[in-house]
Amino acid sequence: MGKIREFFSGVVSEMRKVSWPKRKELTKYTVVVLSTVVFMALFFVVIDLGISELFRWFLSI
Repeated sequence: MGKIREFFSGVVSEMRKVSWPKRKELTKYTVVVLSTVVFMALFFVVIDLGISELFRWFLSI
């Protein structure tokens, strides 16, 4: 039981050292992540559709 208490004491100690982002920074980071995810999703949709059309064209020959 002492080791568990020591572990959580260490966790609390380390969490106090963490520098948390301000609200403005957090908003900026969130926008960057969401826009990157949307861009990558659209990129892979276009690539997937292109490869699918290529296979359909190849199989129809």
